[in-house]
Amino acid sequence: MLSNRDISELLIQESHATTGKRSDALMEAAKSAYLWPEEVASAWAQGQSLAEFHNLKGSALRLVEGWLDAPPQITAPAKVRQDFMTMAEAKAVLHKHRRRSAGLKGDLQMHTKWSDGSGTILEMTAAAVERGYEYIALTDHTAGLTIANGMDERQVEAQGAEIDRVNEALQKNGVRFTVLHAVELNLSESGAGDLRPGALKKLDLVLGSFHSGLNTKRDQTSRYLAALRNPHVHILGHPQTRRWNKRLGLEADWPRVFAEAARLGKAIEVDGYAERQDLRQSLLKIAKAEGCFISLGSDAHRAEQLDYITFSLASIFTAGIPLARVLNFWDARQVLKWAGER
Repeated sequence: MLSNRDISELLIQESHATTGKRSDALMEAAKSAYLWPEEVASAWAQGQSLAEFHNLKGSALRLVEGWLDAPPQITAPAKVRQDFMTMAEAKAVLHKHRRRSAGLKGDLQMHTKWSDGSGTILEMTAAAVERGYEYIALTDHTAGLTIANGMDERQVEAQGAEIDRVNEALQKNGVRFTVLHAVELNLSESGAGDLRPGALKKLDLVLGSFHSGLNTKRDQTSRYLAALRNPHVHILGHPQTRRWNKRLGLEADWPRVFAEAARLGKAIEVDGYAERQDLRQSLLKIAKAEGCFISLGSDAHRAEQLDYITFSLASIFTAGIPLARVLNFWDARQVLKWAGER
């Protein structure tokens, strides 16, 4: 049967064969195929209406129905689309590891209206409480990333005051949940952050990420080593910087990078955002071999995207990462103690 991945590839081919609004609609349907929670071929075989699948309508719907009736030849995806899981595949992995999944205690990357997210602190907190978490880390962007409405020191402090009020309200209402104040620090190519050390020292966690110079083909090992050696960075965010159908990501001497992370006791993130899924499996296995700590983040920008943690979990289970090395399976006090020791 055709998988959702196959359907996505066929829709992309059709998108490339046309122009204008039809091309755009087919590409959006191709993206959506990666997020369908079940295999469309199975649903079709059971008589389910494909109109129920998100963003599958019009010409895309008719094409998919035709392909399911008479599966065409599938060509291998372009390299920029390889090694990404579909949501249906990721959920199947979690089903096999459902007992281990139950130990997840929190999500260590997400964004709110303080930067480029669309949810408030309360909305993201309520959604996380509903998922049974014990904590989340809010990691809004910092000043240097103006395109994402990055926060300056004054805004970071104001956000911290709001987080304090939310935590106090949770405690008063008997809700055992903690909102950690963190940032996704924008790193320069020399590994330097864009906030003053004094502001960073007040935070619970600092996740450092690269957001510029992402298309270079030159070896970036020195850049990664500098980022890890930044004394204010706890977690290296979306390390390879790849994006589905857009960017392959940076190249480096990954064993050396991950060995340095392990030496310093820093964590490597597995970013679950559907179009990132970063680290890819081959690199995650190197990080495992080097003994790195691992951090999981949905990179959610609105409440429903918290489900992207599914991709992070499926990745670590597939790679066989020991859960004792994964921060999200620790309680909040352990995470804070670890961060303080760094």
